[in-house]
Amino acid sequence: MIRAELIGIEQLSDDAGLHPQLVRRLVALGLIEPRGGTSVAPLFRRGDAVLLARAVRLRRDLGLNFAGAVLASELLARIDELEARLRARPPTPRRQNEVIMWTQTG
Repeated sequence: MIRAELIGIEQLSDDAGLHPQLVRRLVALGLIEPRGGTSVAPLFRRGDAVLLARAVRLRRDLGLNFAGAVLASELLARIDELEARLRARPPTPRRQNEVIMWTQTG
């Protein structure tokens, strides 16, 4: 298994196009978590930059506060993950001439 490249706050900030202090604030809010390093010099996955940039866009474009942007980012990331899993699944064969019977009650 290939281990994802870990990067520091400065590189993460550059990749996301954000100020390092804003990245630290988003980390404190729990948007992303360090994957290594120390408390003084935490390390993050390079892909975390996408999550950070998305949260800032949600805040800017939709007027969400940071907590709302974090929640929305997490939900969007989960949707991305589920869509990727669906694309990876082989298609299920469709049955021809399948009839669905509906019954009316009351």
